[in-house]
Amino acid sequence: MSDDLEFFFPELNPANEGVIPLPPEEMRFMEVKVEPVLDNGPLRLRVYVETTAFQNRPYLEVVLTGEHDQEIASASVIEPMQRKNVFTMHIRGDQQAGKFSLYARLFYPEHPDSDTRKIEFEI
Repeated sequence: MSDDLEFFFPELNPANEGVIPLPPEEMRFMEVKVEPVLDNGPLRLRVYVETTAFQNRPYLEVVLTGEHDQEIASASVIEPMQRKNVFTMHIRGDQQAGKFSLYARLFYPEHPDSDTRKIEFEI
């Protein structure tokens, strides 16, 4: 990899801090975290997703559900360039407070799910 690309994508350098890219069957979430954005705007969530270093770019799917397991929002990330991703999800509909669940799925279309996570939280 050229030095220019390493500046922008240091996690793609396998020699960087002993990080070894893993094959699809060994991929896992390192962290899945959700934080409400508390400002004067519409209710939103900031979602942080970090995976192990990868040989082949994975797919990410994140679904936000409400108290009664109804889907409120979802996001799909197809072959992310980096293993650390942050995105914003808007909470729409009647439920603006209370209990929520965030389901995260890490997968490859031709393989079974590599990892899944469920986070329950309250706003």
